[in-house]
Amino acid sequence: MSFVQPVTLRERGIRLEPLAPAHEAGLRAAAADGQLWTIRVTSVPEPEQTRAYIDTALQMREQGSRFAFAVVDEASARVLGSTSYHDILPAVQRVEIGWTWYAHSVQRSHVNTTCKLLMMGHAFDTLGCQVVGWRTDNYNFASQRAIERLGARKDGVIRHHALRRDGTVRDTVMYSMTAAEWPEARAQLLYLLKRRAQTP
Repeated sequence: MSFVQPVTLRERGIRLEPLAPAHEAGLRAAAADGQLWTIRVTSVPEPEQTRAYIDTALQMREQGSRFAFAVVDEASARVLGSTSYHDILPAVQRVEIGWTWYAHSVQRSHVNTTCKLLMMGHAFDTLGCQVVGWRTDNYNFASQRAIERLGARKDGVIRHHALRRDGTVRDTVMYSMTAAEWPEARAQLLYLLKRRAQTP
């Protein structure tokens, strides 16, 4: 039995559901909102590669190394993007959260905070993880700021670590949060979501 079992998570009008071939058109539309595949520091699929992106995610799910979700707006059923658990290590009760991207029109909204609240809560409170990790490109400063806003701590930088889509090799910035740090981080995320909801 896989450590991460199929599950659908819901909060504040956002639904995370297991990524499936039926999400292909929605993912393609989400990526087109901002032409996200042109950003060199992200993993967003090019339009014609969307099905292959899904197929790869499903293969990794079978292998137990990644579990991808579609991010869906519950009111409209619109696919907003995708996010995943990856580098899943049951023996040490650790997962990482990544492969995350959203349509340009919902970036800097409540969507990312809500998704991370759902995924961190499931990882710590249901799966019993002791550590949740994140990794990002050394030039993806927006991602680094977003991870730090979650309350994650910077562990360090792995130099010359992974290929970018343009063939260059990136340094990878590593972050993590422990189970002991989660209650305070959760309280802060709930506070930020409440403030955002009260903002006209």
